[in-house]
Amino acid sequence: MPIPPMYRLPFLLIFGLVLVLGEACSPDEVMTGDDDGPDIPVDTTDADSGEIDFSLLGDTYYNISAVENAPRWGVHNVHDPSVFKDGDYYYSYNTDVAFGTEVRPGLQIRRSKNLVTWQFLGWVFEGLPQQGANFIRQHGGLPNQSLWAPYAMKVGDSYRLYYSLASNVGRLSAMGLATADDPRGPWTERGLVVTSTADNYRQTNAIDPSVVVAEDGSHWFYYGSAWDGIYVLELDPATGLPKTSGDKGVRVAQRGFTGGTVNGNIEGPEVMYHSELDAYYLFIAYDWLETKYNVRVGRSGSPTGPFLDYFGNDVNTESDNAPMILAPYRFAGHSGYQGVSHPAVFHDGTDWYMAHQARPGENKFFMNLHVRRIYWTEAGWPIVSPERYAGVVQDSIGVGELPGDWEIIDFDYSVVPGYAEQQTDPDFQESNRVTFSEDGTFGADSGNTWSYTAPWLVLTYADGRIHRLRVARGRDWENEVPNTLILTGLNAKGYAVWGKKR
Repeated sequence: MPIPPMYRLPFLLIFGLVLVLGEACSPDEVMTGDDDGPDIPVDTTDADSGEIDFSLLGDTYYNISAVENAPRWGVHNVHDPSVFKDGDYYYSYNTDVAFGTEVRPGLQIRRSKNLVTWQFLGWVFEGLPQQGANFIRQHGGLPNQSLWAPYAMKVGDSYRLYYSLASNVGRLSAMGLATADDPRGPWTERGLVVTSTADNYRQTNAIDPSVVVAEDGSHWFYYGSAWDGIYVLELDPATGLPKTSGDKGVRVAQRGFTGGTVNGNIEGPEVMYHSELDAYYLFIAYDWLETKYNVRVGRSGSPTGPFLDYFGNDVNTESDNAPMILAPYRFAGHSGYQGVSHPAVFHDGTDWYMAHQARPGENKFFMNLHVRRIYWTEAGWPIVSPERYAGVVQDSIGVGELPGDWEIIDFDYSVVPGYAEQQTDPDFQESNRVTFSEDGTFGADSGNTWSYTAPWLVLTYADGRIHRLRVARGRDWENEVPNTLILTGLNAKGYAVWGKKR
């Protein structure tokens, strides 16, 4: 049937996603720059060793991108990760994707002990899961030859993995559940969780699953991408399938207007319960996955919402929300990173992290796994490190270490006028050089002052702005400095403020 005019653009966006992540990831159609590329070192580190060779963790990987080199991928060819810890290992599962080569369907598996080096373990499935593929064929579509955006978790002694399978027909998608007795498999299909069909324009697209276990032990399933926002429904904790058969859930998040219509570029929900703060946090991806992709957050006292934003607004209203804790950025002397969203949030005790894909500005078709520490503001909002996690020891930081030259990124967000522009403009947030003086002033205006009471640095600007920023130690990845000072916080708009000492 013809696609109604109001749905043609969202359909084209999802069809474009199929091309980017699926069969069209071929050198002729996707890869830019020198096809041969430089001879990049290969990361063959075993996750058991605990050793970190940072020279192996570059942004580009021309010589090992092909699927036959999968055992050597490490952090490379990662998109839409889902991460959890089991025993000594963190396990990561991600979308079927590779730079400049045909995609082998099945969902990739990796593991790590240090969150820096990752060992490739193989695939969840030997191909497309039968139940999802059969549903799509029965409804007149052809399943994509790639699986998207898995979500993995451990429940008791069993492991559950939810997959997304889309098709060549807009909105015809299926999310299914598979289980295993080991995080490496083998995996057995257990049923379909949510499906969407091309003739149902009142339901969001059935992709991008995630699950939270509520304080009372109930299980809640979130999903959604384009058209109508993010939905939630209750699962049966014993089976991992919907508590009520056929339940599609209710919407808990959507976006504002762009060009007179509701912006469909919202996806990738991830919900976590923070027991110490007694709140549920909804992390969401905004905008196009290759370019302006950024992370927003809402929080609630209930897994079903309402989730409120930084200013107390319901994220289920037709507006864009804050905080925005991660967006495309560029420090001096580096091409920057774009497409930095579809967050995977996890914790190990009191240490919280966010994993996501990142595409280097020099070539946006490379995709790497980045992991960042999450800190929490005094008002209970998550903020993330400006630099990737590198296992830097977090010993005390004295006030005497702060004076010197810094790079500061004070994030903003420009509303890109249309969907086409959003797919080409990453809107990099650029760093500016700022000097902190020993007399407690900073920058060119003598009216700017800083003060520090560990771990919080307060920047008070002459124009009245005040930034309260968390100071920590981290690796300066752009300049290959193993240990420097970093800072992170939020500005008055609820957007990230980042810094690192040069």
